[in-house]
Amino acid sequence: MKLIKTEEAVGHVLCHDLTQIIRGVTKDAVFRKGHVVTEEDIPVLLSIGKEHLYVWEKDESMLHEDEGAEILRRISQGSFLKATAPKEGKISLQAECAGVLKINREKLIAVNSLGDVMIATKRGDTLIRKEQVCAGMRVIPLVISKEKMAAVEAAAGTEPILNILPLKQKKAAILATGSEIYKGRIKDTFTPVVEEKLTKLGSEVIDRQILDDQAGMTTEAILESIRKGAELVCVTGGMSVDPDDRTPLAIRNTGAEIISYGAPVLPGAMFLLSYYTKEDGTKVPVVGLPGCVMYADRTIFDLVLPRLLADDPVRAEELAALGEGGLL
Repeated sequence: MKLIKTEEAVGHVLCHDLTQIIRGVTKDAVFRKGHVVTEEDIPVLLSIGKEHLYVWEKDESMLHEDEGAEILRRISQGSFLKATAPKEGKISLQAECAGVLKINREKLIAVNSLGDVMIATKRGDTLIRKEQVCAGMRVIPLVISKEKMAAVEAAAGTEPILNILPLKQKKAAILATGSEIYKGRIKDTFTPVVEEKLTKLGSEVIDRQILDDQAGMTTEAILESIRKGAELVCVTGGMSVDPDDRTPLAIRNTGAEIISYGAPVLPGAMFLLSYYTKEDGTKVPVVGLPGCVMYADRTIFDLVLPRLLADDPVRAEELAALGEGGLL
């Protein structure tokens, strides 16, 4: 591209969008890339502060910002993501369905470290709603070298940097423990909270039980729920270190693999995550929910539940990493 005075631009082709910003009114391009400047355009261009213009001067070694943005889209866009059209060198990605955003963090950092390009995303491993914008990318200069964009493609590799894992409509069981509710001394207010969280994400509760503080009773109830077809079992209460709190023992006695008992998240430190393996090899998440889930708006359960519903296995080291940002 070359720089010329606006008054001398009649007949030339603009090589980038020209934006007008009026606070509270508009932020949009008054002239788009490719527009041929006319005499009538000159006063408008001057009114938005453009006394000089970049006009296109073809160079086979360079790409326009929109062409570069399209390359960023191609390396980023994976499953269940749709893209907006390029605008001023920027493209956004939206979720085609509700799910969990998965990011190849190593590749994302590699691309963003090259300079002149950027990809910004929502935090990975978190819930993304349908139609939500979860990433934006752009080329920073108006034109960029083909050599730089080739380096971008090399850093990204062959697999997309971003994907959505769709939420599945799972069948769930909620097992509420505690002698106080089992013996009718107080009302069970825990089950409705957990059920609302599950149904809001499209799952169905097929089994509800109220249990005494007996490890054997809880162990059998978990196994019974799985036999009934539960694909996720939520056991509420009995998660602290009091002598009568037997839920962790009951879960362990099912033969489930304990991923973690405890998580660096507040509220939710006493959370337990495990996976029970059925005879056919299917893994059923079995979680122990501490009392905070009943009364706090956002807890460890809200962080982990979308991944459980998307069949995205959660590892112990991933729970450990939640400490940064885990003060909810």
